[in-house]
Amino acid sequence: MTRPAPSTAAAVTAPATFLADLTAGLSAGRDPQSLLQRFLAPLLRLAGAQGGSVRVLADDDHRLHLVGTLGPAASLCGAGEAVDRHCGVCGRAAAGADPVWAADRSTCRMAPSASAPAGPAQQVLAVPLRHQGRVLGVYTLFFDQGTSLSPDVLGLLDTVGELLGLALAHARDEAQRLNDTLAQERRMLAADVHDGVAQSLSFVKMRLPLLQDAMHAGDLPRAQQYLDDVNSAAGQAQGSLRTLLTQMRTTMDPLGLLHALQAAVQAFRRSHPTVLEFDNRLPDLPLPPDAQAQVFHVVQEALNNVARHAGARHAWLCIAAAAPGWAEIVIDDDGAGLPAATGGGSHYGLAIMQDRARRIGGTLSVGARPGGGTRVTLAFPCRAPLAQRCGAMETR
Repeated sequence: MTRPAPSTAAAVTAPATFLADLTAGLSAGRDPQSLLQRFLAPLLRLAGAQGGSVRVLADDDHRLHLVGTLGPAASLCGAGEAVDRHCGVCGRAAAGADPVWAADRSTCRMAPSASAPAGPAQQVLAVPLRHQGRVLGVYTLFFDQGTSLSPDVLGLLDTVGELLGLALAHARDEAQRLNDTLAQERRMLAADVHDGVAQSLSFVKMRLPLLQDAMHAGDLPRAQQYLDDVNSAAGQAQGSLRTLLTQMRTTMDPLGLLHALQAAVQAFRRSHPTVLEFDNRLPDLPLPPDAQAQVFHVVQEALNNVARHAGARHAWLCIAAAAPGWAEIVIDDDGAGLPAATGGGSHYGLAIMQDRARRIGGTLSVGARPGGGTRVTLAFPCRAPLAQRCGAMETR
């Protein structure tokens, strides 16, 4: 005789209460696996099942991982912490979008052998946990042989599958957002280390051979100059590292971008034989603090590249308006031009510059300068008044 699942008047309000509790759990943002385990017991009572289990698909969508079991189902599914996504009745549910009935537990590949004691659970119902057409897992219910479920209960179980699938989807989306945020923070930290500590140490490395030559030549004034340069760069590296350790982000000059650029120009002129001209056509450059920091580090890296690689006699730094609502900063030099290794953005420093430009909604281009050398152009949105563009300057 077929035994229907409980559907008495006392149970009429149970589905509504169950769904309300489940929805509240979803709204509270609870861990989905904890949510699956928590609602397994009331789900069994609601459906009149003798046991149940929950499995979720791995990110690679190849294996079903056991989250929890309750009742006799533990003896059926507990042996397989992770099984192929096509395994038995669970696999059939994972391959489709609808609950799947199995007449007996022999369809479960994780079931005990025929010689094992037969448990009370015989019939199996596997319900997919799905969201927007994608199956993210399966929950399985085990019933006494001959049990039937009303259409209302089957519809409820299907709705539960959708709600739990929604919870899994949101959890995976949140995990992906956290991973993306972490990766972005790592890139920003790497850029800050590169533009702060690494640049200062690179300058020290450049100055040490010159210091050694001056000492061997007995040129004490020149040796003292190089020693001062090394001490200054070491102090800057220490300051940058201290800032990173305390704030995990290098800070911007409190007097603003233009003041920081002027200071960078003066430092360049003191430390390098290349003659640097600075032409600022935008005395007012309204940018938020983070955008100012990104622009400054791009210019700083471009000037460092001129000092390290260009072998230039002259360099030019120009700030002007590029178009209504846009500003541009152009760094030119008359040096050796771009080496092949920097083509296509493969140079690490260049990749960081391009990433900084993207963060402020701008663009960075690096190419040959008319007349020889290299031109770096940073363009970015800015509420700046229209002025003569850098490219319209007299021939350099």
